[in-house]
Amino acid sequence: MSVHCFVSVTAVLAVLFSSAAAFAQESSSSLAIGSPAPKADVAMKGVDGNDVSIRSAAGPKGTLVVFTCNHCPWAKAWESRIVEIGNAAVPEGIGVVAINSNDPAAYAEDSLEEMRKRAHERGMRFPYVVDSDSGVARAFGATRTPELFLFDAGGLLVYKGAVDDNAKDAAAVKERFLADAVAAVARGSAPKVSETKALGCSIKFRSAP
Repeated sequence: MSVHCFVSVTAVLAVLFSSAAAFAQESSSSLAIGSPAPKADVAMKGVDGNDVSIRSAAGPKGTLVVFTCNHCPWAKAWESRIVEIGNAAVPEGIGVVAINSNDPAAYAEDSLEEMRKRAHERGMRFPYVVDSDSGVARAFGATRTPELFLFDAGGLLVYKGAVDDNAKDAAAVKERFLADAVAAVARGSAPKVSETKALGCSIKFRSAP
């Protein structure tokens, strides 16, 4: 093997190991599969003016918690699919709550007023709320927008991660991680895939209290 080829292979391996290490670190800090939702009783202001907690949003068959925002290109790319899945999940007995933990001082598009507009434009039929001190996101170990956490009827985490395997092109999706997990929970079954890597913008955390 030439020196050039050896260096190239070494560089590729370094990138792969670095990515794997980063994923492992993210996963270890994120809420573990089988855990109950933390901060479930924290009241968060919704776009309709009402206070909502994860517990109050829970459904009899399960609960989907979506950490998202308005400004992130990844969140925008998956937004219509998240709304479609969420709207369909509610009548199936799965409660849904979308949580914006971003500091609007970083991006004005993440303000409550802009959230109201977005919820109306997208036809969200589930609460979209503000995590006023980013404390709920921190408790979950959430770091990305979007990042999803699905709990079963017993309130235990059974899926976390991404919506599907193609943010850019809905027509090219091969693995519908979230839709499949929601369908499984609605049937009272465990999802075949319990964890995927959340891809998206970093959460713009508010200053810790």
